[in-house]
Amino acid sequence: MPFVHPSGLTRSLPLTRPLGLPIYVARVPAAPFPSMSRLGSPFHSRYAYNRPFMNDLLLDIRYALRGLWKSPAFTLVATLTLMLGIGANVLVFGVVNAVLLRPLDVSEPQNLYEIRLKPWTHWKLLTTSYPAFEDYQQRNTTFSGLAGYDGYSGGRLRWGDTVKKVSGYSATGNYFDLLGVQPALGRFFHEADVHGPNSAPYMVLSDRLWRSAFNADPGVVGSKVRLGKDPFTVLGVAPPRFHGTERFEWPDYWIPVVNHIDAEHLKDRTGHPLTVLGRLKPGVTPQQAAENLSAITAQLAKEYPTTETGVPLRLIRPGLHADEGDVTRGFLYSVTALALLVLLAACANLASLFAARAADRSRELALRVALGASRWRLVRQLFTEAMVLSMLGGAAGMAAAALLLGALNRWGLPGYGDLAAEVDLSVYLVALILTLVSGLLFGMIPARNVWQSSPLQALKSGPVDATPRRQLGLRDLLLGAQIVICTLLVIASLVAVRGMVRLLHAPLGFQPQGAMVAEMDLSEVEGDVPLEKTKAMIDALRSIPGVTSAGTVNRVPFTGGIRGIPVFPPGTTELTLNNSVLSPYGFTLSPGYLEAAGTRLLRGRDVSWRDTTKTPYVAIVNETFSRKMWGDTPAIGQRFIFLDHLREVVGVTEDGKYHAIQDPPQPVVFLPLPQNEKANTVFVVRLDRAQNEIAAAMERTLNGFEPNAQITVQSWPDVIAGALFPARAAAAALGVMGLLAVVVAVTGIFGMATYNVSRRMKELGIRVALGARTKHVMSVAVRRPIVLLGLGSLAGLLIGVFASPLLEQFVYQANPRDPVVLGGAVLTMALLGLAASAIPALRALAIDPSKLMREE
Repeated sequence: MPFVHPSGLTRSLPLTRPLGLPIYVARVPAAPFPSMSRLGSPFHSRYAYNRPFMNDLLLDIRYALRGLWKSPAFTLVATLTLMLGIGANVLVFGVVNAVLLRPLDVSEPQNLYEIRLKPWTHWKLLTTSYPAFEDYQQRNTTFSGLAGYDGYSGGRLRWGDTVKKVSGYSATGNYFDLLGVQPALGRFFHEADVHGPNSAPYMVLSDRLWRSAFNADPGVVGSKVRLGKDPFTVLGVAPPRFHGTERFEWPDYWIPVVNHIDAEHLKDRTGHPLTVLGRLKPGVTPQQAAENLSAITAQLAKEYPTTETGVPLRLIRPGLHADEGDVTRGFLYSVTALALLVLLAACANLASLFAARAADRSRELALRVALGASRWRLVRQLFTEAMVLSMLGGAAGMAAAALLLGALNRWGLPGYGDLAAEVDLSVYLVALILTLVSGLLFGMIPARNVWQSSPLQALKSGPVDATPRRQLGLRDLLLGAQIVICTLLVIASLVAVRGMVRLLHAPLGFQPQGAMVAEMDLSEVEGDVPLEKTKAMIDALRSIPGVTSAGTVNRVPFTGGIRGIPVFPPGTTELTLNNSVLSPYGFTLSPGYLEAAGTRLLRGRDVSWRDTTKTPYVAIVNETFSRKMWGDTPAIGQRFIFLDHLREVVGVTEDGKYHAIQDPPQPVVFLPLPQNEKANTVFVVRLDRAQNEIAAAMERTLNGFEPNAQITVQSWPDVIAGALFPARAAAAALGVMGLLAVVVAVTGIFGMATYNVSRRMKELGIRVALGARTKHVMSVAVRRPIVLLGLGSLAGLLIGVFASPLLEQFVYQANPRDPVVLGGAVLTMALLGLAASAIPALRALAIDPSKLMREE
């Protein structure tokens, strides 16, 4: 628009300012334009030379948003890629923060340790008897305090007319004092409240139970409740964030251990119900404390040779199911590393897409440089566009991660426990850092290309590239790294899926599919259930239509059981642990259980109702027991001493899994119920019809015999879901990472192929005009990314083959050398390469040489 000054000077003032163009403003005297002076000269303030930085930034953001809006396909692909990469990392960090980084909600958690046996054991294998715990308390010189708890308390809680099934901890009197926790309401029980067996009928409620069951009524303090058949007085309520010392197992209540374990077992050294926690004295190291405790265990083994093992002890950090924490940490750190690799690959992919987009805009950018825009101005604009896109993807990823973390908070880990994965300040901070770093990473390459580009060459011949075609450039290396990462994650996901298939078909030694388990809690039943009544219950269950067989066992596999019972050869007179030859699992079962469980009896016979305490004691053993005891000698008719009785082997079963799916074959002894009537009672039935039709009938049948018993009926696969959860979680996590990697690799190859086509559009048009065949055009268009796909896939396959030790930590029977895995990985990479290069190849084939020449 021409502007005429009274002096006669005419100057053109642009009404709009293209990106990067300098602004020319005439120096207008104030006198001829008094109105502009009075209004504060809005015209001059808009086009001032020294505009504030924020105004420029806002203009850059507006321009970036307009550009992204005009390229919806690019924006959608880039935002989705970032959402997946950043969201996966935020989700993983939220879990890692809740499980590993956040300290326990106790006083001085850095000084708190859990005592374990020196050999590695699973978390359900507790370590200490109550008498041994008292010995540790009195004899140690390295701890300021020791406390113990038993996490296997539970039953039906009754108050008024309300009944609720609960589970909790029984703890020593100094439990809360040792942890340094203060009640939110009322008070806790203390050591002074405990005066021997059944002397402290007190209960502390968790905040969750107080709110869900008692409607957060402060008047509950001092009220009477019943847990099973035992009365308790509610002393107080724990603070909301206190869930004991386990991350996943949240107790509903705490009661004194002297009111949970009867007087006989409080003096028994053979059982090991307690998990022991200790707080070190100032200046004492964990190693010194472990040596002190190990010396005490050695002394106890001399004093009580028939019950104490003398196994050395060690200290670990509490919170992650004891020794299972090693696996949990390794798994979470590995998944974190994989998630970061996915994000890195996503950033490299977006860099390729941005480079292709910048190549398409090279003439526009060169024109701006020619008209006076600085290179720094263009680089800043490209970085602003990258940051805007990164913020969009980061916000979407954060929202998705927050939803998933909230779901984990509400539902917990299926079959494994609760999880306090909060979206706190640290999660938001990590999301912001990942978003900013991602924007910088994928904005660097197009900015670098613009900085090094030649405006004159771009104006003369269109898109250019600083990298010679025959050399590997940075983008090529990044794409190759993406493909390697993708191949590794695809292999890992296929290995996990194969491991899950093997897990589902692993020889467990029993057949959970098609079986139901009914657990009978007799805590509210006076006295023991007579053997005749148990037999009548089994007969009644067997008579239910659809039930083909039924029996009882004291514990079904994967839910605990007695382990480490010493076995002695016949004729042993000193039944000390040093003279034992095996320490197997021990299960007590009724006739019919092996058939109901689907456990194969390889040789001999099943137990019988005629095997009573008045007849010779008998046992059934598994193949591992037979092999370790007698080698190739037939086991039938052999004898051994077990639980103070000389027993004869009458049957041999197949091996199985009894405690954890990863366990090697363990020796097992099955004892007949008539010779061990005080065992727990879990009914197992096998069906030939739908389970939902049988569950209610089973519960009615058992309640008819014991109206006061608590009956819990579940399918057997549901009962063992917790034992299978780690393997399933590994398969799900690696499967998701593999899927994300595939998405990232597709966009990466697509970006590279698109960039090649955009960069060589004129050359392709000339080739088509000169009569080049279709295959030659496609070769020029997509050969480079396809070659990189082949090289990267080969490198990923070679690395994946040697990744067995890492995958074996959390995948059942991991085998990256499996032909199915390798073949599946090759096929997957080939298909995604074909899918990603199809659109750029079609674009190259659709080139119209005449139209292209007219544009040039």
